[in-house]
Amino acid sequence: MAEVPEAVRAALERGGDVPAAALEFLGRLDGEYFTRVWPDDAAAHARLAAELTPARPARVRVEPRGDGRHDVSIVAFDYFAEFAILCGLLAAHGLDIESGHVHTGAPAPPPPPAPRGIRRRPAAAGPARMIVDVFRVRPRRGGPDADRLEADLLELLSLVADGRGDEARERLNRRLAESLERQSGGFAGALAPVHIEFVNEPDAAWTVMHVRGADTPGFLYALANALAMRGVYVHSVLIESVGDEARDRFAISRRDGRRIEDETDQQTLRLAVALIKQFTHFLPWAPDPALALRAFDQLIDRLMAEGPEALGHFRSPEGLREVARLLGSSAFLWEDFLRRQLDHLRPVLEGWESRPLRDREHLRAELRERLEAASTPEEGKQVLNAFKDEEMLLVDMKHILDPRVTLETFAAALTDLADAVLGEGVALCRDRLAAEHGAPRLEDGGECALAVFGLGKYGGREMGYASDLELLFVYAGAGRTERTGVENGTFYESLVKELKGLLEARSEGIFHLDLRLRPHGNKGPLATPLPLLADYYQPGGAAAPFERQALLKLRPVAGDPALGARVMAVRDAFVWSGEPWNREDALHLRERQARELVPAGRTNVKYSRGCMIDAEYAVQYLQLVHGKDREELRTPSTLEAIDRLRRAGILSRDDAARLREAYLFWRRVADAQRMVHGAARDLLLPERGSEELGFLARRMGYEAASWREASEALVADATRHREWTLSFFNVRFAGRG
Repeated sequence: MAEVPEAVRAALERGGDVPAAALEFLGRLDGEYFTRVWPDDAAAHARLAAELTPARPARVRVEPRGDGRHDVSIVAFDYFAEFAILCGLLAAHGLDIESGHVHTGAPAPPPPPAPRGIRRRPAAAGPARMIVDVFRVRPRRGGPDADRLEADLLELLSLVADGRGDEARERLNRRLAESLERQSGGFAGALAPVHIEFVNEPDAAWTVMHVRGADTPGFLYALANALAMRGVYVHSVLIESVGDEARDRFAISRRDGRRIEDETDQQTLRLAVALIKQFTHFLPWAPDPALALRAFDQLIDRLMAEGPEALGHFRSPEGLREVARLLGSSAFLWEDFLRRQLDHLRPVLEGWESRPLRDREHLRAELRERLEAASTPEEGKQVLNAFKDEEMLLVDMKHILDPRVTLETFAAALTDLADAVLGEGVALCRDRLAAEHGAPRLEDGGECALAVFGLGKYGGREMGYASDLELLFVYAGAGRTERTGVENGTFYESLVKELKGLLEARSEGIFHLDLRLRPHGNKGPLATPLPLLADYYQPGGAAAPFERQALLKLRPVAGDPALGARVMAVRDAFVWSGEPWNREDALHLRERQARELVPAGRTNVKYSRGCMIDAEYAVQYLQLVHGKDREELRTPSTLEAIDRLRRAGILSRDDAARLREAYLFWRRVADAQRMVHGAARDLLLPERGSEELGFLARRMGYEAASWREASEALVADATRHREWTLSFFNVRFAGRG
């Protein structure tokens, strides 16, 4: 044990009995500690250390020091990244750190061996060292509350002790981002240079890192968190502020205790720490700050491997703010797309504002030009999917970053891209099969054409995040190919299978092909001959009542226009026939959806009563009732149908406006939920009061002082739209006033 100064011993004795653990704690601290702490404060720290237990691994003490400043002392067991957690917690409590010092005690010596024949009880597991942190703070609002600070710190350290340090830091990132204000260019000085120098003295155990930079809110946390994210252990810290500049000294090492001596490692750490520190100040722009910071750290690794020039866009306030919003909006965009397609990210990120959203004709023309340069089918597949991914990233970025790109614009852009990619994909597959088998011919020798149709959201030009492509493939009829004599049904069955392999898409993700709405469902052929289709879709045919409603959304998207027109005529004769609409069956199906697809006590934004399906079905029911006599109502678009129903006098102006607003609201909620994981199944509204609901509100653009307030605003809107939609649906269709 080191020698404890007499003045400190005297201060301890004035407080009554001196716990042995207090003296042991002081003896393990370095000599510099006693030069920076008053004896009475050192005695208080020692008594706090004596109170530490695995159940209470930290104690907090607050002392006023005049001029509105306070000293906050934390004595705790030492965990990796604990210093970052402490700095972040103070910042989240609105406390600016002006100066301070951190000291880590040497590990406690092992107990002496037990006498022969005596079994000693194993010591409780836990960290072997203690740490004492003393911060001089200036509150931005109110004053420090020791009890609240300690309670919050214990909650975070309990996660660290359970091996969930990343979760603790992510929870803190969210609290910190909520406590900091947004400013137009980021925090003043956030992008000021950060000067970092490494010193390795021959007889020193640790590397000393000297840091100078503009002293902005959360500066020390951003710096300490960057070190933790890079796997750097902090042993001691000296914090000083000179005017508006922070001058800090860190004694650091790798997690295995080795010093950081390699110049390349130092340069990598210098660059990463500076960027993460700067990026931290833009977390208030991220719907989910923890998600944004985690992805940004991985992004830095990828970019640094390409050289410093790859980081150019991430050195400007605009670039960092855009990246914060992008990475904090969607785990799917990062995990399944941006990380894999990093070569697409930089050019799109740097030029997204100047690149327009193009219609399907322009998209298809460019895609065809690129495909013509492909020399093999495999190369064609790569070209097609690279084009799809690049354009989809552009559409996603414009929707996330540009408030002028509305939900309707976003849906139209995705649909145009799908039309272009699908059209060229079908042509690629047909050309390859025709080269192998010859062209498919009808029995009379004529060409056997193919037409492809969209259904559901795709058919209605209402695509969103995770929208699959609901498709119907129809060919003209029986016959064989010219060269190999393969039946037309086999030829087009192969085409559909090849197309499914050509378009790379996750199951339940965007551009996944869904063929379940074809005649006879999964029991029917993947491609349907026109005579079979006409027989199936006719009054008294095999189609179920719900399929009549589903065909409202049918839209030709690829293939032969003449065959497409013939199929649409079959559809019109079936959907707009003189057969009455089966109201009872439709309402029974709707009740089953709400009962069987929604967990008790939860809200499914698609299937719960009063949500998106009720708004959509209300429009479709009115189309089915009135469309036979009013051709202008025959549109696959829900929004167009609402406008046409209003012009026809079937919906009042107020009802049309409310129905449109409710439908768009539920579409926005569904898109914001699916944005996170890119999966169609993410449709349960998060529980009220949960962080997830707050992040959802932020993704939807709700601006408030806190995520809690944003989530309450979202709940209020959801309740309003749900109550109105359910009332409208019941009055118009279920006879419930």
